[in-house]
Amino acid sequence: MKVIGVRFKSSGRIYYFDPLEYTFNEGDGVIVETARGQEYGEVAQVAMEVEESVIVSPLKPVIRPATEQDSVMREQNAAKEGDAFHVCQQKIQQHKLDMHLVSAEYSFNGSKLVFYFTADERVDFRELVKDLASQFRTRIELRQIGVRDEAKMLGGLGSCGRVVCCKAFLQDFHPVSIKMAKEQNLSLSPTKISGLCGRLMCCLQYEQSSYEEMKRRMPHINREVLTPDGVGTVVENNAITEKTRVRLQLPDGSIDVREFNYMLLGRPGEPLPVPPSEPKPEPVKEAAEEPKPAPAQEATPERSPDKKRRRRGGRGKNGNRPNAPQGEGGQPAQQQQPRPQQQSQQPQQPRPPQQPQRAPQQRSNEQRPQQPKPAQNAQQQTAGAEGVKRRDNFKHRRGGANRPKPASPAPEKKE
Repeated sequence: MKVIGVRFKSSGRIYYFDPLEYTFNEGDGVIVETARGQEYGEVAQVAMEVEESVIVSPLKPVIRPATEQDSVMREQNAAKEGDAFHVCQQKIQQHKLDMHLVSAEYSFNGSKLVFYFTADERVDFRELVKDLASQFRTRIELRQIGVRDEAKMLGGLGSCGRVVCCKAFLQDFHPVSIKMAKEQNLSLSPTKISGLCGRLMCCLQYEQSSYEEMKRRMPHINREVLTPDGVGTVVENNAITEKTRVRLQLPDGSIDVREFNYMLLGRPGEPLPVPPSEPKPEPVKEAAEEPKPAPAQEATPERSPDKKRRRRGGRGKNGNRPNAPQGEGGQPAQQQQPRPQQQSQQPQQPRPPQQPQRAPQQRSNEQRPQQPKPAQNAQQQTAGAEGVKRRDNFKHRRGGANRPKPASPAPEKKE
């Protein structure tokens, strides 16, 4: 539901009204209908959507936006309120009534004049009302209020040096008790915890929920707790510093009172709680350095076919590696021992005996039972013989098992 919030006093309560088709900005004047008649108010909250459960039914609409004439009429009413206040004070003294006049207030259209007063006891002001009605020729109403409402209307400076909360921003009064002052470890002197109205200060209620939460977490007074220095008795809790004072009996028999964080205390017979680790500050990232150009790579020389052949394990005609240094008499300076083969972890299974390979001609005959033509048979025999020769040459290059070992050079005879 679309509503606007209207306030009739500087720090008064906000009431919701239906804006109809009007568009208002914050601070605009409006004329609305209330239980006291037509009133002049200011828009405190612009149009917004709220739930119906928040609205106090019935929701009354805005009569119209305020004009310049309405503002002038409001100023005239404020001037007449001062004159009415002095006249009412004189009448109270004439009737010798035990009451204290606080303020006078005219309605917007001037049809009603309301006087606010305080009194310790009930006051019979019927004669006073008749006298004021004959004086102002309008409807007179007298309302008795409490001392807290009086401080809200008059205002003033509190013990903190600022304007009292009820005049500055409080819309409603919340209950305050002496128990709050005890739980917050404040002085119980009435002059120190009382406000201008003579009642307990409203600010005692602001942090009460936090004190109740800390009281629930911290150990109770006169309770035995386990500390890093031994078992002791709780003497005092400080909710602001979150520390507990514990009375300990030292090994030498002396008694000492020490202060610990309540999170480091445990129950006797149980291990001490682990203190929470403080988060480590993140390292400051340095400015990224400009990437340096990579050094130019030298061109690698191409490998000769001899090196490739040597890598494959091939040897020369004499059984030695090519380019190997030779000593006197053409003998090799140092023979390289063959590298030991790495044995696999799993045992090698014996290989089955190799069957003799058939000639390509026999395979083709088995696959094709038909007798080939003579020309094709001759071509197949030639191709088969060339294939066997190529395989033999390939095994010879790879250093196969059938490769003959090179003959060692005969030693020279000395004469």
